[in-house]
Amino acid sequence: MKANFHTHTYRCHHATGTEREYIELCIKKGLKVLGFSDHTPYIFDNDYYSDYRMKPEETEEYLSTINKLKEEYKKDIDIYVGFETEYYPKLFDTYLKFINQFDYDYLLLGQHYTVNEYDGKHTYDSGNTEKDLNDYVNQVVEGVKTGVFSYICHPDMLVFDTKNPIWEVQMKKICKCAKENNMPIEFNFNGLIQDRFYPNDNFFKLVAEMGNDVIFGLDAHNLNLIDNIEFLEEKALKILGKYGIKPIDNIKLRNGKIV
Repeated sequence: MKANFHTHTYRCHHATGTEREYIELCIKKGLKVLGFSDHTPYIFDNDYYSDYRMKPEETEEYLSTINKLKEEYKKDIDIYVGFETEYYPKLFDTYLKFINQFDYDYLLLGQHYTVNEYDGKHTYDSGNTEKDLNDYVNQVVEGVKTGVFSYICHPDMLVFDTKNPIWEVQMKKICKCAKENNMPIEFNFNGLIQDRFYPNDNFFKLVAEMGNDVIFGLDAHNLNLIDNIEFLEEKALKILGKYGIKPIDNIKLRNGKIV
């Protein structure tokens, strides 16, 4: 594994470690490319306060901090900076207007809620219904079609009975849309190390059938993930190897450049 584009910072309120610690450990582990993509600030249309993402007023400092480190470590590792972003339809235009004021490298589509964060449902909650599954898939598909994202984070995150035929029908919609839009799908190491519902074996069987590109994402919220990168990569390759999937290690940046 030479590249990781899914890395968080303390600004999201549920990650630990400094940017410098992440960078130096990644260099030690042999990574050549490191992308920071913390949970994006969002401009909500009421008094709702999100406690798991950076605040809008932290955006400029986040970017400037990482860009300074990018210059400092340029001989040792290529550093990029972006955001992990949900697609909330009624807020998305306002969001883009805000975020596009800044000079960032990429956006990752990480859908954590259906509908909206303050009036929807978290995808990892138990008891998701067919409507929740449908809402989630529709939002991911619509998000992909905006053309602003570099890849889909943990597309298999929503908890649902994978033996229910409707689950396969819906997941194929994500795979089909991603394939048509040349967008990679992430195999998520954070879910792997925590033994979560995702990355889901049955989902990646579908991914193989649909012919999607797959990219590894640490989804690092702490240094432990990077410390265990060799073990996690070996485990991931065994899972993907069953279906003949060979992961890629590059993405398209906001400016169209492939890195």
